[in-house]
Amino acid sequence: MASHKTQFDNNNNNNNNEDPKSLQNYPVPLSPPLPLISKDIELKRAMSASSKSSLFSLSQSDVLFEDEWLIALNKPQGVYCETVLASVPSLLSDSVFDSVELGTQSKKTELHLANRLDRDTSGVILITKLHKVAAKLVKAFTDHKVRKTYIALCVGHAPKWKKITVKSGHGRSKFGAWRVYATNDVGRMLPGGSSIKHMETLFEVLSINGAECSKELSELDVVVEDKSSIEGDGNKDEVLVRAFPRSGRTHQIRLHCQYLGIPVRGDVKYEGVYEWNGRVYDGHELHAESLSFDHPVTGFPIVVHAPLPLWAREVMQSSSE
Repeated sequence: MASHKTQFDNNNNNNNNEDPKSLQNYPVPLSPPLPLISKDIELKRAMSASSKSSLFSLSQSDVLFEDEWLIALNKPQGVYCETVLASVPSLLSDSVFDSVELGTQSKKTELHLANRLDRDTSGVILITKLHKVAAKLVKAFTDHKVRKTYIALCVGHAPKWKKITVKSGHGRSKFGAWRVYATNDVGRMLPGGSSIKHMETLFEVLSINGAECSKELSELDVVVEDKSSIEGDGNKDEVLVRAFPRSGRTHQIRLHCQYLGIPVRGDVKYEGVYEWNGRVYDGHELHAESLSFDHPVTGFPIVVHAPLPLWAREVMQSSSE
């Protein structure tokens, strides 16, 4: 199956609202600013998630993996990672870990989020039970030794490709929003003193409008040089993709889906549809499917899978029929 590589350049600066003075001093983002509609919707979603926090609790069915050093959980959509973390002590209260590993120490000071997911992203989150284990896992994530897969349901132009590797810059614009930048801007400074980082994601199309991709699509071998050659036709389709992030930037998959012309459904921050086929979406449809890593203590390979959410199962089932 062919793999396609994308490298963004500085020729795609059409959708930017920065003033002329800023363009003289800082790199110009290649992706557009946040849509106006996103402000009110995001505020409403954030307030809903905050109201849920005091009522949220975990159950054993949420546990994907556990030993005396780690616990992996299936985070639901619309819940902050910190809310999940705060609920973990009650889940562990009767475990061997409580009496053997912690002793007289506080559980709260030991538990640590090894990875984070956006509020509306569901799937695998990994929590360490000891500080020394947390440090090792943080280094593994930093060194890109943890392999991740995501599933996303997007609405946009049906891709001309089956697989594509997207390389770009990543950083905050002068308005504080995360944006896509050109690869040759990596390392340059941005307002506030931050710099543009490298960002890379491999995407694979799983289905379009509930049907598996055709053989013809899978055999395309195209080196994409600009946005016009990435995008498909003008119609909007439902596109199910699996993403393999090769870096760990904030909102990475969401940003790259937006740039490819297939924003994640419900992701109003990055041009995803808020209403689709008569339904209003309360959050975006992105799921952290798996984490693979070497255990920080035993060294054994660990693979943790989170069950697919309903929206993904429905599309997967229809594509296999």
